Amino acid sequence: METAVVIGVGPLEGLGATLCRAAAGEGLHVVVAGRSPDKLTAVVAAIEGEGGAATAVACDTTDEDKVTALFEAAEVIGPVSLAIYNAGNNMPSVFLDTSVEHFEKCYRVGLLGGFLFAREALRKMAPRGSGCLLFTGASASMRGKPGFAAFTAAKGGLRNLAQSLAREFHPQGIHVGHVVIDGGIYGEKIERNFPEYFDKLGEEGLIGREGIAEAFMYLYRQPHNAWSHELDLRTHVENF
Repeated sequence: METAVVIGVGPLEGLGATLCRAAAGEGLHVVVAGRSPDKLTAVVAAIEGEGGAATAVACDTTDEDKVTALFEAAEVIGPVSLAIYNAGNNMPSVFLDTSVEHFEKCYRVGLLGGFLFAREALRKMAPRGSGCLLFTGASASMRGKPGFAAFTAAKGGLRNLAQSLAREFHPQGIHVGHVVIDGGIYGEKIERNFPEYFDKLGEEGLIGREGIAEAFMYLYRQPHNAWSHELDLRTHVENF
């Protein structure tokens, strides 16, 4: 049974969990990775309840040894055919008050972790000449806004990393994609942290998790002679 490794998984009502459930729907054994074991266990239980297969692995994506161990554990279950980097930390800050610690935290999760995850995924995929590596992007991947310099630097760097990897590994049979999510996601994170914003926009103004997951699976299913590198997603009311 082939495996999917998804990192950046949190609550059941989050994008990471929705991506895991979608990957399980493709017949993959999903390695559910993130920092909170209790949340990972809940996602695994949901997948198994739907007839899928999943394994939880606690992992800090900025820890090189743990990321290496994550892919070693996945390969014991089966060859990794899909790897999704969904980790991120959108933390605004006034630029002149931004500390080195804040900037470094954005960089480590937003970009360094993506490098480590991609390297270990490609080390498994490259010898086989097959596989799909996908990254979750954001509006900040494309443009910078006031108050988000650190986050934008990380997400812009991740997008450029994805482009470089696509040009290097597409000829080797490995599909590398980047999905720009242009707007807030309808889920637990925004509802908990920004309840007024959540209530104001509602389902029509926030991007649906299931639609995002379907876009990721669309990239995964694309035939070799018709690959897309980047998709951008937004609601019908979003300005762009």
